[in-house]
Amino acid sequence: MRQRTITAFFFAAVMMGGIYGGSNAFKILFTIIVVGSLWELFAMLLLQDEPHKIGRKIWGTLVATLPFLLVFWSNSLNRPGMIYLLVLLVFASLAAELFLRSKTPFQNVAVYALGFVYVCFPFIFLNWIAYASSPTDYAPNRVLGLLLLVWTNDTGAYLTGKQFGKHKLLERISPKKTWEGTLGGAVFTVLIAWGLSFLIKDFTLPQWLALSLVAAIGSNIGDLVESMLKRSVGVKDSGSFMPGHGGFLDRFDAFIFCLPFFWLVLQLV
Repeated sequence: MRQRTITAFFFAAVMMGGIYGGSNAFKILFTIIVVGSLWELFAMLLLQDEPHKIGRKIWGTLVATLPFLLVFWSNSLNRPGMIYLLVLLVFASLAAELFLRSKTPFQNVAVYALGFVYVCFPFIFLNWIAYASSPTDYAPNRVLGLLLLVWTNDTGAYLTGKQFGKHKLLERISPKKTWEGTLGGAVFTVLIAWGLSFLIKDFTLPQWLALSLVAAIGSNIGDLVESMLKRSVGVKDSGSFMPGHGGFLDRFDAFIFCLPFFWLVLQLV
């Protein structure tokens, strides 16, 4: 418990520093999160006994992060350009597999592509949300607000489930999740969204409430998806970067899953 508390304190300090330290600090923080999450994902999904596994992890991380970095750091890559670059990188990966002596070359390329879609692309949506008003006008309150919705749902679900949880949500994937906890987390999230609407004016009240519903549903699905991934490869945590809390994916799985839907809500509401 003490280790978890210390880790949580430093985690919160780093997150606040990255979010409110300015545009460059924001970009550095989330680039580290993306690279760390990709490294963990590839460590889980690439076969352990394959030759050149470290080389594949490095290559996969470079392939997945290149389009992300071009958008996240400069906003210079338009969407047709991104599609072309992705196709180019897939074909480059197929060519690289010719020389890496893998038993599953096409599976490896699919893992690289999954890394971009599952990890990198959601954080591109975060970039678009953070700079929605102007390519040079960074809005840190938007980033913190979205994180608070996800963290509130996670904490509210844990506390409610621990106290009142009886009916399992999806026991074969996550034995500890309950319907009571899920509903409790949703209530807490809607309430915090209502409160944030008075403090952070970047979003309207209808937007905050819609975002809270996304967080309440998407956070649970995102957590279950990562649990499904870990069960499929037989690991407890995605990594050990944060003692007592697991890895990058363990901490950001819910946020990653919510980000595309956060962006969609803000376009529609």
